[in-house]
Amino acid sequence: MEVDLLTLLILSGVALLAGIVDSIAGGGGLITIPALLATGMPPTMALGTNKLQSSFGALAATLYFVKRGLIDLASMRLAIVCTFAGGVLGTILVQQLDPSFLSKLLPLLLAGFALYFLFSPRISDQDSHQRISSLSFALVIGTTVGFYDGFFGPGTGSFFAIAFVSLLGFGMAKATAHTKLLNLTSNLASLLFFAIGGQIVWSIGFSMAVGQYIGGRIGSGLVVSKGVKLIRPLLVCISIVMCIRLLWQDHPQWFSWITG
Repeated sequence: MEVDLLTLLILSGVALLAGIVDSIAGGGGLITIPALLATGMPPTMALGTNKLQSSFGALAATLYFVKRGLIDLASMRLAIVCTFAGGVLGTILVQQLDPSFLSKLLPLLLAGFALYFLFSPRISDQDSHQRISSLSFALVIGTTVGFYDGFFGPGTGSFFAIAFVSLLGFGMAKATAHTKLLNLTSNLASLLFFAIGGQIVWSIGFSMAVGQYIGGRIGSGLVVSKGVKLIRPLLVCISIVMCIRLLWQDHPQWFSWITG
């Protein structure tokens, strides 16, 4: 698939913005996937290309968080393995089954996430009481959320963030940092199988990767400098926007009053 230079530059700018948003609160796909679909590429190819470019934003954020000491890689080794395995299984299964049934459940979950991030007293920059072991977290959360990301995807960052905060007791900045690490892991698992299936437009993906990497670096810096003051409202907003988008997609008649 060929696109002109101006289109590549616009897509790179879109990816930069998405990288900033994604590294703070997730949901960057809300920006990049519509832009990729607007080029005329098929949906599966848009998803595969999106995984390529978004992996660079997650990589930039993860490297920055590791450098700043917000990620303990040693304690996350099993979670990384489980998340990767879950992502592989989800990506394989989505090629056999229709994931649309998840779109009916997800808006309710996202609305719940928004309320939790908005009102929970556990949302702060300070660590709190850990409720489950790291082993249980890796096996249950890493595997299931990794599987979900490979199978469907929207809201993965919210799933990981709420799990790190509510189950491991992480502060918001630390939870966001570890969320990007596991997001990167599940992205790479899905990317591998999209590449094998020939579902990636490499020229567009790598052009957008430049913007994603820069955006991921900017956003991760804002996480460290602003902390919960920035992350909480963005997580709430992203969750609500994803909720509305999915409802609009499945029930457009509910929004007929907007379109007239």
